[in-house]
Amino acid sequence: MKSKIQFLLSMVIFGTIGVFIRYIDLASSEIALLRGLIGSLFLITYMLIGKKKLSWASVKNNVYILLLSSITLGGNWIFLFQAYKYTTVSNAALSYYFAPVFVLILSPLVLKERLSTKKLICILIAIIGMILVVSSGGLSTTRLEDFIGIGYGLLAAVFYASLMLLNKFIKNMGGLEITLIQLGTASFLLIPYVFITEGFGILELSVSSMPLLFILGMVHTGIGFLLFFSSMQKLSGQSIAALSYVDPITSLFISTVFLHEKMTIVQLIGGALLLGSTFISENHSMKLSKPFLKKTAK
Repeated sequence: MKSKIQFLLSMVIFGTIGVFIRYIDLASSEIALLRGLIGSLFLITYMLIGKKKLSWASVKNNVYILLLSSITLGGNWIFLFQAYKYTTVSNAALSYYFAPVFVLILSPLVLKERLSTKKLICILIAIIGMILVVSSGGLSTTRLEDFIGIGYGLLAAVFYASLMLLNKFIKNMGGLEITLIQLGTASFLLIPYVFITEGFGILELSVSSMPLLFILGMVHTGIGFLLFFSSMQKLSGQSIAALSYVDPITSLFISTVFLHEKMTIVQLIGGALLLGSTFISENHSMKLSKPFLKKTAK
């Protein structure tokens, strides 16, 4: 029960990210960089206090996969944060949760897994759901921004799916170790990218944004990841697949209740189709390979 509570808390934490991103007045790449730095420092401190050691031999053996996965993590965050800035939290969350569908589509090519009829049906239903989410409402300036935001969310989902697939090739490393290396490496790689594309606007950060950025790094990254990895190792694959849906449901709840962002009936139906189809497909795949046990959290 304790593990389930910890995992649920991590999902609630991840589900509230969009609210904080919306009100931090920095570019998405800068937010991603600072989130990674703060989160890395938190996890390093945790490992030092707990006298947990990092196996550099394992890091060396997985160095190329870790480097590539760190790049996908950085890209994932940048596009996800852009999605939150352009569209509603609910739209961003639903488009981002298309990632499991991308995993299903790519699995036959990358993991040589057979794509069953059940999975094909789930993919088709998820695509129909995504179309309903995107197509609801007329085309206007606001809707155009929604389309752009959903597009960013889908790009973030592609990067996240790539991250999940790459993590399956990492050998002899724990989830916390993988996350620390990926966070640190992604932050390091984002420094020149931010310098070239945006410059560093941290000195111009408003007073109201500072605590939000700190919470994003400490709570949504450091504490969220700790709860995530400390609990998931004691849960079954099916429990993880089911409880993971607290994340998008939290985002939808906050979007509707606290931010007063409206969803049409068609979008709600589309969201239900998308989440329902991915739940069924993941619940099946977790029995076979438990892919979530090596994924990096949101």
